[in-house]
Amino acid sequence: MKTIGLLGGMTAESSAEYYRIINQTAREKLGGIHSARSVMFSVDFEEIDLLMEAGKWDEIRDILIEAARAIERAGADFLVICTNTMHKLVPDIQKKINIPILNIIDATAEQIKIRELQTIGLLGTRFTMEENFYRQRLEQEHGLKVLIPSEPDIRTVHRIIVEELAIGEIHETSKQTYWEIMGRLADQGAEGIILGCTEIPLLVKQEEGNIPLFDTTTIHARAAVDYALSG
Repeated sequence: MKTIGLLGGMTAESSAEYYRIINQTAREKLGGIHSARSVMFSVDFEEIDLLMEAGKWDEIRDILIEAARAIERAGADFLVICTNTMHKLVPDIQKKINIPILNIIDATAEQIKIRELQTIGLLGTRFTMEENFYRQRLEQEHGLKVLIPSEPDIRTVHRIIVEELAIGEIHETSKQTYWEIMGRLADQGAEGIILGCTEIPLLVKQEEGNIPLFDTTTIHARAAVDYALSG
């Protein structure tokens, strides 16, 4: 089994889910009391969040490169960045390390294509929804059509992530709001919804609605185990 390198802390809530899902999946696949070989470097999300809001992506890049190098030195065979938004910086990080990065966007796209869906809604932080790095990869590399919410809905989705989910707060009113927003995307033609922030699956669950949901936390974590067991 390869050693999984986890770059976490963005947020601690979803990073804990990564660790749980990875080890649960390893046990399912290997039986007994197996768990996954892994190392984690967890950053301080308060520092990262302030830099994001200030648009200081170069500083974030440098922090994550140092974290990725530490993970590589610790013996990881590949890197899993436990957040969607920071995949904006994957090209820069990959240039500075010698181990591959398992991309959350690609892993999610593969699951969408297995379901034979063409048009997909995207929820996430405002950076993930508004900027091109996520949508462009889905569209250009995987041939999907991507829909994002309206500007007011983008602000609402982002606020709930940062003010509630990032600190482990789950509110029924926010759950209802998310389902309403996803319903509007479905009305525009979305055949499924990417939960493109690793905290969103803490709030909304597939069994609560009819539209297919793509839980990026679970998809990425399970893909990490598959990769660790390959070769």
